[in-house]
Amino acid sequence: MIWLKKYNVILIMAMLIIIMLLTACIDRTNVDNFIPNESIPAMNEVEKSSEISADEVIEEPQARMYEGDLELPVVGATGFTSISLDLKEFPKSDSETIDIFEAGTAFEILREEGDWWFIKRGDLAGWLQHNYTFINLPDVIPSIIYDNTNTYSSKFVSSGKDIPNISNRALYPGKTYNERLESEEYIMPVLYSMSKKVHLAQQLALSEGNSLKIYEGFRPYSVQKAVVEGLSKLADDDPEVMTGINTLPWGINWFITDGVSNHQMGYGIDLSLVKINSKKEVPIGEYTRVLIKDYMEYAMPTQIHELSGASAVFTTPVSSQNAIDWKTATYADSMNEAAIKLQTYATTAGLTPLASEWWHFNDLDARDETAHNSSEGDYLLTEIYSSSPLIGDN
Repeated sequence: MIWLKKYNVILIMAMLIIIMLLTACIDRTNVDNFIPNESIPAMNEVEKSSEISADEVIEEPQARMYEGDLELPVVGATGFTSISLDLKEFPKSDSETIDIFEAGTAFEILREEGDWWFIKRGDLAGWLQHNYTFINLPDVIPSIIYDNTNTYSSKFVSSGKDIPNISNRALYPGKTYNERLESEEYIMPVLYSMSKKVHLAQQLALSEGNSLKIYEGFRPYSVQKAVVEGLSKLADDDPEVMTGINTLPWGINWFITDGVSNHQMGYGIDLSLVKINSKKEVPIGEYTRVLIKDYMEYAMPTQIHELSGASAVFTTPVSSQNAIDWKTATYADSMNEAAIKLQTYATTAGLTPLASEWWHFNDLDARDETAHNSSEGDYLLTEIYSSSPLIGDN
């Protein structure tokens, strides 16, 4: 029995030794596979890393060209009342009137719905019928070159001679900082419906490497009267000027009228044409627009606003109240290739030429829409409320 007890003791000791050896091996394996604490990211670092990764795959909205009736949406553009208009609570004629906007009141366009704009001006917001409103062209067709010389140095002359108190003078204010365009720009209003035809004419010009250059849209009636008075006085004193404006088949009213004209009503516009030398696309809000960096203005039959028969488009007068009579008229010998190209762009877009001035075009559809209640233009337009357009704006 003694030997059996000794055997059990030896067996137990052997098992203990084996266990100790196994434990040592396991500890050694852990040491070999040990990773220092600093190489293990903390939980907050893992979360932070995940957040960075998520941010990296989020794509910012990409600026793109606007697709619509204009180069940019009307939302955020500045509009103007052409006549006194009721600001409505809802886009219905029988809706409650919130306020009355006098003719020439500026506002920001927030939304378009049918024939109505939802607008704001200061603390006031409501609906206006947009067929009786002007829109600021640079806000919605920014690729056009704008140069309203009547706001800083009028080019009005007659037979090449300066008109007293008119030529080379600023006739009215019309340029201010435009937040939407992030630059100083001319205020160039026309009736909203007309703006879409101007846009089409510009797209035709751009497709051939050209651009419209707009010298004037809306013209205050006070300026119209001043030009008539100055020209009449000059003609009375200068036989050459009188001959230039009163030789049949033309008369002074073909060049400047003493009544309310289509410039005051908002459906007349004065254009020229330029050749684009360089251009680029630049962001405007969440869209892009064409910016013409360098251009050359084409030579035309006369300088802009030469008030005489030398500026005539056709050999004989054509009714300015008829949209098709001009189609059978004969171009004057002075009409060069550039002037005819300008006529083509404008008339293809639906505008009607004025027979006595190569630069002047009317939108007779816009005239007809407002004929029963048109603007008299006895106000100045000097305010701009434009803001950047966003993707999704109409």
